Amino acid sequence: MDEWIDYYDSTHTIYASKLHRDLHFQIIARDIIGYIASPDAVVLDYACGEALSAARVADACAQLYLAEPAPGVRGRLIARFAPNTKIRVRSLEDLTRMAENSVDLVVMNSVAQYMTPDELDSAFAVVRRLLKAGGRLVLGDILRPEVGMARDVLALLKFARSHGFLKDALYGLASTALSDYRQLRTRVGLQRYGEDEMMEKLAAAGFAASRAHLNIGHNPWRMTFVARHAFQRN
Repeated sequence: MDEWIDYYDSTHTIYASKLHRDLHFQIIARDIIGYIASPDAVVLDYACGEALSAARVADACAQLYLAEPAPGVRGRLIARFAPNTKIRVRSLEDLTRMAENSVDLVVMNSVAQYMTPDELDSAFAVVRRLLKAGGRLVLGDILRPEVGMARDVLALLKFARSHGFLKDALYGLASTALSDYRQLRTRVGLQRYGEDEMMEKLAAAGFAASRAHLNIGHNPWRMTFVARHAFQRN
């Protein structure tokens, strides 16, 4: 995961335009809010990235923790949300020192693909310790082995066309083909899981899980899972 952390901590061009970036975070925030069961909930966004719309999520809960491994991104989060008393920024290491059974909802969206299987198992162990008895883990944007990059491109183009930045998206795709992102993706790769494989992985980590009907975000060919402590019913 370290090379991906370094990439996202750099000046990258993963978004086709400012509109694309802003819409991405707005939609993620909307979908996270849909999983918040109560305004009293404590929510953790694990490896949250820039989280530009986190204030909307914070408005829907009692406390929002933004956990981010990239130090530069984390610094920007601290500066951006310093006035908001409902948002606290943490490193992933900080999570190991948080109180057990203290979080109602953990969201890990578009994270698992950047982790090795062992790193993801370790993250699941941290999350399981933090979740309250009735808490939920929402694991979003899981890449499937049988779905290749072409579907990601198609999902982006459909998203761009419906929101008015198709030209920027086409230009962005051409730029990405020659970018550090494409080189890193080719060299390091992205981790993919079949539905049954992820269910088994969550079960081995002590969770009972089911696949959600809709994925978080704009890509319908990726998967989202909702998990609870295994001793509870979904």
